[in-house]
Amino acid sequence: MNYWLVKQEPEKYPWSQFVKDQGTYWDGVRNYQARNNLRAMKKGDHVFFYHSVSEKAIVGVAKVTREAYPDPTAKEGDWSVVDLKPVKAMVEPVTLEQIKAEAKLSEIALIKQSRLSVMPLRSPEFRRILQLGQTKI
Repeated sequence: MNYWLVKQEPEKYPWSQFVKDQGTYWDGVRNYQARNNLRAMKKGDHVFFYHSVSEKAIVGVAKVTREAYPDPTAKEGDWSVVDLKPVKAMVEPVTLEQIKAEAKLSEIALIKQSRLSVMPLRSPEFRRILQLGQTKI
């Protein structure tokens, strides 16, 4: 299993709407590295849902339910989406401040490549974030 983090502005598509929708395809990615990360996702992989910009916190855990396929919103270019469904809200949101303060998380892309919207995580990083959020899946 692989682990990922996707970012979304809560004003555009919050975790609460994702839960209400019972899942969605993750569209609109227009960065090649983020697109390649989407294409590397496998069915069953776990994904953190991060509220960017205003909130800056991991608020939930999702699961990949369908692997990469062409982005239906792309007017041109070779872009992809995956299907995600919510698994569980974080008991406590894990803020960017908490992540930056955690030595074991100092190398994650959320810090190193802060503008990247889809990024991989290593298993120990994923587990540590779950611990910080007092969440078990």
